[in-house]
Amino acid sequence: MFISIEGPDGAGKSTQINNIKKFLEDRNIPYILTREPGGTKISEKIRDIILDKENVEMNYVTEALLYAASRAQHVSQVIKPALEEGKVVICDRFIDSSFAYQGYARGLGDTVWDVNRAAVDGCMPDVTFVFNLNPEVGLGRVKTRGEEDRLELEKMAFHRKVYEGYLDLEKKYPDRIVPIDASKSIEDIKKDIYLVLEERICR
Repeated sequence: MFISIEGPDGAGKSTQINNIKKFLEDRNIPYILTREPGGTKISEKIRDIILDKENVEMNYVTEALLYAASRAQHVSQVIKPALEEGKVVICDRFIDSSFAYQGYARGLGDTVWDVNRAAVDGCMPDVTFVFNLNPEVGLGRVKTRGEEDRLELEKMAFHRKVYEGYLDLEKKYPDRIVPIDASKSIEDIKKDIYLVLEERICR
């Protein structure tokens, strides 16, 4: 099974990824944890370029193409081989981030899918948890961590569009995307996720 974790910055994804890992470990289910952009040596180098806050002049299409390039390497080198070995793949962000950030917030629309079709090579998540949180709250959390990256430094209007993009994706792909209310307590969010995992992995 391929599980992706999505949502605006500061929505609490990392905490729940650790809970998903524990769920699988407690049941002796083999898995790998990876991330985007990144996950391979080449992809991590591309990540550094994308998120470098000095690259303020980056063209939106360039940004989308860099994400797709990182993803192509990631899918071919890490995700597909792990799935073929029968492992569960947990991925911190995947193509829905490109849909929300570049497609919706940057206004590139269907261009994002056009450049990602070859990158994903037919490999799409079986289930995607989207953490929904007011962008003002999420960015407040990010700032307390310090050292924001290039995208986190974007204006609030951009982050509101990202949030709206995720809401739109939930409507488009209701069978795959599971919305998570990230304003709930950590324990309540964990319970919501575990219910879905029990149904989809342990049935």
